[in-house]
Amino acid sequence: MQKRVLVVEDEAAIRDMIAFALRKADIEVAHAADASAALVAIADAPPDLILLDWMLPGMSGLELARRLRGEEGGAEVPIIMLTARGEEADRVSGLEAGVDDYVVKPFSTRELVARIRAVLRRSQADGDDGSIQVGGLRIDGPAHRVFAGDAEIKAGPTEYRLLHFFMTHADRVYSRARLLDQVWGGSVFVEERTVDVHIRRLRKLLEPHGLAHMVQTVRGTGYRFSEA
Repeated sequence: MQKRVLVVEDEAAIRDMIAFALRKADIEVAHAADASAALVAIADAPPDLILLDWMLPGMSGLELARRLRGEEGGAEVPIIMLTARGEEADRVSGLEAGVDDYVVKPFSTRELVARIRAVLRRSQADGDDGSIQVGGLRIDGPAHRVFAGDAEIKAGPTEYRLLHFFMTHADRVYSRARLLDQVWGGSVFVEERTVDVHIRRLRKLLEPHGLAHMVQTVRGTGYRFSEA
């Protein structure tokens, strides 16, 4: 089935260049020039992925990403951020806002298409995950939902994959490199610092339910998920 990407970019020349490359790669494209138009487009027809520029008029791409991650439906759509900000602090800010990947301008359309396909593959794999329960934490695989007792936890796509891997491999220690390989698919585009950012996001989601302790740091080695 043809995938659909929403390109949120206020510069028409960049928007057209991206659209041409995506259509050539057999990917359907929708457009939005700002955050307001993007929210309308997402409500009308949720895309398979959002390509989001950081610098938008009005609400920034970073603010839009945070808003989408907190809304019903928007939490599950993968987001790739387009940004001229290449500094580590800016990349971490994007990841902490719930972005799944980022591309620094200027970029090649070939690299951009490769990153989009990589994120879409990882997102598609989520649908094959089954249900599992560890202690008071439960994943409903067919519904793609996470619960702490009867309360639903709004996990983004990366946190969902990370949590599912942890829950199906409980009480084992994994290095950052191993987690990248298992959860992100060994993508060359993702650096090890990304793991730490998503671990913090996962703990923040579990904390209100008293379950943050289940994601444990093993000093000098990596991370472990355990009910103990």
